[in-house]
Amino acid sequence: MAGITWHYVLKFIITGDAGVGKSSLLIRLTDQRFLANPDPTLGVEFGSKLIKIPDEEKIVKLQCWDTAGTESFRSITRSYYRGAAGCLLVYDVTSRASFIHAQSWLDDVREHADPHLTCILIGNKVDLCEDEMEGSTSRRREVSADEAEKWAKKEGMLFLEASAKSGRNVESAFEQASRDILHKIKGGVFDDDRSPGVKLSKSNGGVALDHVSNKQGCCS
Repeated sequence: MAGITWHYVLKFIITGDAGVGKSSLLIRLTDQRFLANPDPTLGVEFGSKLIKIPDEEKIVKLQCWDTAGTESFRSITRSYYRGAAGCLLVYDVTSRASFIHAQSWLDDVREHADPHLTCILIGNKVDLCEDEMEGSTSRRREVSADEAEKWAKKEGMLFLEASAKSGRNVESAFEQASRDILHKIKGGVFDDDRSPGVKLSKSNGGVALDHVSNKQGCCS
């Protein structure tokens, strides 16, 4: 599909507690693979991918910043929130603590990111609950989809449950958030090229519609 260019570059951040699978979600998006035991993120890591939003007839380039989930890096990761147009707020469905802490991460994002940012709440690791029903693991679900969805709705967020291991809903999460951002652009909420997290493509060259992986560590 050479010759296809992207229409917008959208800045995303991925945030939440350490160990909820943020890096695994990013690797699944960019590389279509599952890394069972990724090294802890030190500061931030970066990945990018082109995705097509068919109903909008748009191709967007996602620039995703995976932020560390430990308090010691919080001052560093906050600086990457600035100007973000989209956010994946991630918790682990088998860890109630990570869901409770999501409020603190959301407060941080809303304080430092673009005020019109689109946030999607992601309940990761649903595969562990499915495995449990088959008797292959002792991990139990601690947060119901209904409870998480109600909280997301109350806070004005989108919501999906996902699995970085199986790939379930990973790309869909980014597609839903990107579609919401595109709707905001249409409505004049984001001021196109004058919004830091939304850049109109100026490329005249062709870009193939394949995943682009530039994952790299920062502040390590």
